[in-house]
Amino acid sequence: MGKILVKQYAPFVILMIFAILALFVPLLPNFDEGKYSGPDMAFILIAAALVFLMTPGLAFFYGGMVHRKNVLSTMIKSVVAAGVITVLWTVVGFSLAFGDTIGGFIGNPSTFLFFKGVNSGAPHLQGGSDLTIPLSLFAVFQLMFAIITPGLVVGAVAERIRFTSYILFIVLFAIFVYSPLAHWTWHPQGFLFKMGVLDFAGGTVVHISAGMAALAGALVLKRRKSHLEHKEVPPANIPYVLIGTGLLWFGWFGFNAGSALGANSLAVSAFLTTNTAAGAAGLSWMFFDVARGKKPSVLGFCIGAVVGLVAITPGAGFVSIPSSIFIGAIAAVVSNLVVSWKQKTSLDDTLDVFPCHGVGGIIGMLLTGVFATKTVNAAGADGLFYGNPAFFVTQLKGAVIVIIFSFVVSFVIFKLVNLINPIRVSDEEEEIGLDASQHDEKYSQGTLLVDERAAYVASNSPIQEAL
Repeated sequence: MGKILVKQYAPFVILMIFAILALFVPLLPNFDEGKYSGPDMAFILIAAALVFLMTPGLAFFYGGMVHRKNVLSTMIKSVVAAGVITVLWTVVGFSLAFGDTIGGFIGNPSTFLFFKGVNSGAPHLQGGSDLTIPLSLFAVFQLMFAIITPGLVVGAVAERIRFTSYILFIVLFAIFVYSPLAHWTWHPQGFLFKMGVLDFAGGTVVHISAGMAALAGALVLKRRKSHLEHKEVPPANIPYVLIGTGLLWFGWFGFNAGSALGANSLAVSAFLTTNTAAGAAGLSWMFFDVARGKKPSVLGFCIGAVVGLVAITPGAGFVSIPSSIFIGAIAAVVSNLVVSWKQKTSLDDTLDVFPCHGVGGIIGMLLTGVFATKTVNAAGADGLFYGNPAFFVTQLKGAVIVIIFSFVVSFVIFKLVNLINPIRVSDEEEEIGLDASQHDEKYSQGTLLVDERAAYVASNSPIQEAL
């Protein structure tokens, strides 16, 4: 009984402790606005808002593809990260990712503890060049990336993971996977950054990390009952998937273009490569399905477009616009083939997060190593296609390091969470659906219309003739 009470009260108590401790953080003066660029600040504020929009977009995207009895539970797992990661990022996450480096592997947790000193506007990170935006704005822009990353993992473990266990996973993933990777890749003193690995907007930090965590989660949670019985799970609401795709595509402009950290020509180039790759990938997935004897589908185009957005992310500011067509088209075909292969195995990655985000991110990192060009970004490097195989090898090394690290640490986290609190729902809870068993709620979209039509027909009303 005591153990149950601890689990019941622990999340609230921890949050209240953080809330009280926050009252004792020393106040510092605000940043000097004269140091920064007004247009750049306006642009990154908008970009940060666009990236945040991707989180409810992801909720619609995933929520529309699961069984009707699991729609709400799937959607809230994406959205709740906005609360969990916001508090964690303010307390210690930003410090771990962008604080003073400890050996190039992690930030000092005391650097910006409880956002101490962030609003006073230090114009640069340790060892980096000056920013044209306040450090506080940089921090909130990076926060939006940290929010959506654990939300991506939801798709692989949907329809069977316990909500409280997932919350604990988010916390541990953010501390031990996301923050170290962000430090390695984007901090000027990070060891991957100093190695020469280029990741413009999160191919490694966001997509490979989430894809490998998804693979680890699917292995730890094992197969759903419907998967074991080879039952087809009909999507609850395909229009939701279409809405989610539109919101993700729209938000991705902030995701990639905003990573230029200024209203400049690099942002324009990243915007265009992002849109081009998404369009090419959506068509590639759909047409490849047709070539294999299937019919063109809404789901096919939507999934393909998201794969294209994933694949272009690491190279959005480093590759040319024509190259982005190739990157999107090839990434969609490869991910499509991996999905087909996965369906023949016992791996139960519910919504194909590993084939789409994991594989898509890997393809994007490698093709950045092929097609990156200094013509687009003088701070970058020419890739294999332009006569520099050394850079391709660097990208390959970086991808392999992130793949191994993300999978191993995520696997350990899932196992640890399972020891603390059972990670999988019971067979009975899975059968009735997680909406009811985990949240005591029910998704009823469309039910009223069906019931009214049946009632009219049964009562021989005039509507019956019209029907």
